[in-house]
Amino acid sequence: MVYAISIVALIAIFTVATITPINMGLLAFAGAFLIGGAISGIPIDDIIDAFPGSTFIIVGGITLLFAIAKANGTIDVVIDRSLRLVGGRRWAILWMMFLLSGLLMALGSVLAVGMLAPIAMPLAKRNNVNPFLMGMVVSHGALACCFSPINLYGAFVNGLMDSTGVGSHPLALFLIPFVLNTFIALVLFLVLGRDLITDRTRAFDVQDLRDQESGLPTPSGPRPGHTGLPEGRGGGTAVQVEADPIEAASVTTVPDQPVPLNRVRILTLLGIAALVVLSVTLGVDIGVSAICVSVVLLLLAPKTHPKVVDNIAWPAVVLVCGVQTYMTVMTQNGTLGFLGDAASALGSPLLTALILCYAVAIISAFGSSIGTIGIALPLAAPMFAAGELGAIGFVAAIAFSATVVDVSPFSTNGVMVLAEARVDDKARFQRKMLGYCGLVVLLAPPTVWLLTVVAPSVT
Repeated sequence: MVYAISIVALIAIFTVATITPINMGLLAFAGAFLIGGAISGIPIDDIIDAFPGSTFIIVGGITLLFAIAKANGTIDVVIDRSLRLVGGRRWAILWMMFLLSGLLMALGSVLAVGMLAPIAMPLAKRNNVNPFLMGMVVSHGALACCFSPINLYGAFVNGLMDSTGVGSHPLALFLIPFVLNTFIALVLFLVLGRDLITDRTRAFDVQDLRDQESGLPTPSGPRPGHTGLPEGRGGGTAVQVEADPIEAASVTTVPDQPVPLNRVRILTLLGIAALVVLSVTLGVDIGVSAICVSVVLLLLAPKTHPKVVDNIAWPAVVLVCGVQTYMTVMTQNGTLGFLGDAASALGSPLLTALILCYAVAIISAFGSSIGTIGIALPLAAPMFAAGELGAIGFVAAIAFSATVVDVSPFSTNGVMVLAEARVDDKARFQRKMLGYCGLVVLLAPPTVWLLTVVAPSVT
């Protein structure tokens, strides 16, 4: 009876969090106390002790460091320098956005797509690049690097694997989604954008975009074929808007000047490099490294980062910690053991692995990817312990299946792409995204299952 109630409560938590704006972590915390204390008879003190302090430090530390980098303009420097490498090649805009999205995600920004979509989608419009192709390439760029060891997703999964006794494998966890997402982006480019390779039309550059979006003419006047007015969001009608005075000054006086690389920004880049060395090379806890680097940066430039703690991804902190606490309760009351035995009773570990990959893909397309991973990996832990399947490939398959569907128009990435798409019919664009997501859900789980679960087991 306890097992059934725990499972039903888990389903209810996920469902409510999906159809309402209530944070899943809050629901999971409440469920942990109700199911753990009232139903399972676990002492409240034991449930409180189940709070994942290490995960709290990891998520808080990583998002704090990236909030600092965003507040002091370091992220602007990275974006500006990267986009200036594009030159006049239209196809290069697409792949620069892919690389830039991946870089930001690898450095710790779980909102890389949200930061780039307002730049990438207008650039696609100005350069007659397929907006759907641009949106999906930016999304897959971020997803390719979402399991970087210094990213929230990578640190969370590696920490979860260490806590279950399976052991973490950061390089394999990073490379498998990276290769597969890069391959998907390449296929999309060959199908939808190969004409860009031979097209020698001059690209509408980033400075042009800034001038157009601000409603100002370029220093030499509007370029041929451009009105100097911003595009309307829906019908494509040009509308005059009043430019921001500060942005207007920067555009008209120093139109070609890059974002300056000042002392604080240099120190921030060095801090991120130190984080990589400390955590990846020397094995220092990623959360501890991030917090220490962040505090040093705050001490060196306290006035540059006012109220930066407010910009920590607290919803992500609550979500991850809440889900882990509830999963600990399910471990203590025997529910996870029961589910593991039920999975083993199916008689085919390979079939069970495929079902689980499909399940996380479908659920994550409408819900939280990291929440889905936090639920799925503990459920799969008994299968890891049995040794019938390779843990590295199985973990990577689950992680990839849960995140590749973030191209869905219901995911955070998809919502940002849809919101910034410069198309005449947003409803049609959303249907196109939804159809593509359905194709990904259909093909991605069996593909990664064959490559990382089946192939190693038969060799």
